[in-house]
Amino acid sequence: MIKQWMLATWALVGIALPVQARPPNILYIMADDHATNAISAYGSHLTSVFKTPHIDRLAREGIRMDRTYCVNAICTPSRASILTGQYGHVNGVKTLADPLPPEAINVAGLLRAGGYETVLFGKWHLKTEPFGFDYWKVGPGQGKYHNPSFKEIGTPYAGRKGGKVASGYYTDLVTDYALDWLKGRATSKPFALFLHHKAPHGKWEPAKRHRDFLEEVDLPEPDSLWENFDHRSPASRNYGTSISHRLADRRNMIDDVSSTRWPTARIDMQGLTEKEQTRAAYQKYVKDYLRCVKAVDENVGRVLDYLDQAGLAANTLVVYTSDQGMFLGEHDYFDKRWIYEEAFRMPFMARLPGTIPAGITTDALCANIDFAPTLLSYAGLPVPDAMQGRSFRRILETGKKPDTWRTALYYRYWMHLAGHHIPGHFGVRTDRYKLIFFHGLPLGSSGAIDRATPPGWELYDLQKDPREIRNVYPNPEYKALSKQLKRELLRIKAAFGDSDAAYPELQAVTARHWE
Repeated sequence: MIKQWMLATWALVGIALPVQARPPNILYIMADDHATNAISAYGSHLTSVFKTPHIDRLAREGIRMDRTYCVNAICTPSRASILTGQYGHVNGVKTLADPLPPEAINVAGLLRAGGYETVLFGKWHLKTEPFGFDYWKVGPGQGKYHNPSFKEIGTPYAGRKGGKVASGYYTDLVTDYALDWLKGRATSKPFALFLHHKAPHGKWEPAKRHRDFLEEVDLPEPDSLWENFDHRSPASRNYGTSISHRLADRRNMIDDVSSTRWPTARIDMQGLTEKEQTRAAYQKYVKDYLRCVKAVDENVGRVLDYLDQAGLAANTLVVYTSDQGMFLGEHDYFDKRWIYEEAFRMPFMARLPGTIPAGITTDALCANIDFAPTLLSYAGLPVPDAMQGRSFRRILETGKKPDTWRTALYYRYWMHLAGHHIPGHFGVRTDRYKLIFFHGLPLGSSGAIDRATPPGWELYDLQKDPREIRNVYPNPEYKALSKQLKRELLRIKAAFGDSDAAYPELQAVTARHWE
């Protein structure tokens, strides 16, 4: 029997591994801002009118994970946590402005050192030049949907700008690059291919072939589009970005879709009632979003078809996920960042024939800090102690969580009032409950507007209220539970080493509002 240490040694000295002894190839496909509600395998109010058959294929032929979450629902910090297996307060990336240090632990680099050929195509969106890859070709910054520019390894890297302009649509192009690489690759090593789509990140510009997709369809609305916010804590009630004009003096989708800021045809709102304007904005926003998802789904199909044709499917672990979720009108929101389920929750599907059973699901609480340990486990490589996540390989292969698996997840959003006017907060989610503390303060160099907001607590009973439209924190019946969850929040916060010792103003607020 060939031992794992022998395989790793052979790989490091350049000896080709016996085919039967090779660990699986890894194809990691990640979209940007792809909500579970926009994937038909998950089921939602949109499923009756919108399907993702190629992405759904992974759920049908592998596992669909129903409770996978990000530890900070914003692009750059989430991507850093995925690469490092660490929270932002450990890897240094808490906000959009923080660079990932080039010496940071990195799953791609560990796979490369362990004998994998590692490549990256598409969106990087970290302030540091890509590292840990044998080859990369990335779009600088957010990139453009149409005729985008790309930079590749070996050329000067200047962050957000520059690169060589390509003719075509971003989603198609990065898939072309990935398929071209697969067709021309050497076969002596297993590969780890990271394929990162820009879509469906805003502003939403569909491919030309999809501009009329869903045009004659009236999209169902989520019930919480019309949510009454009176149940909310004052800490969150009047903040965020809305589809309607409900959040006074805040950026809203109606302004976007009725102005030239919108990248496609705008809507004439004249003569419409306030409710009609909200409905028109919702239809415009979500249709353009789904049109961008449509191209992602098509291109996932292209890649899966190639794996079949090339005889690679049987020994390739395929993952489909996103860097976080996205609001599609739920709670009257667009964007992400909040700990509420639609932004907090991530899609995650995985397929490896013969190892991951087909058509199973799991409700185990997993997080994006667990992705790197899981990929390393499939590669037969050790998980560094510095990683804070855990491999969920056993869950993928059984659908069941071990007895020692976590019972709670910790979340923290740092960018108080920055970008989409969302207050800083942290919280804990258990199987049934979610407790959130909005501290109301800008911290450090988070790029926040220098203005405090009301602190406050919210508690949701997710079994009785999965849509989170009834904050029960003020309810006397939940008082004892609130105290118990506050202790759990302190425990898990400390367990992950998230100390607020550097923020005495936050410690003072916490002391006043913790009981």
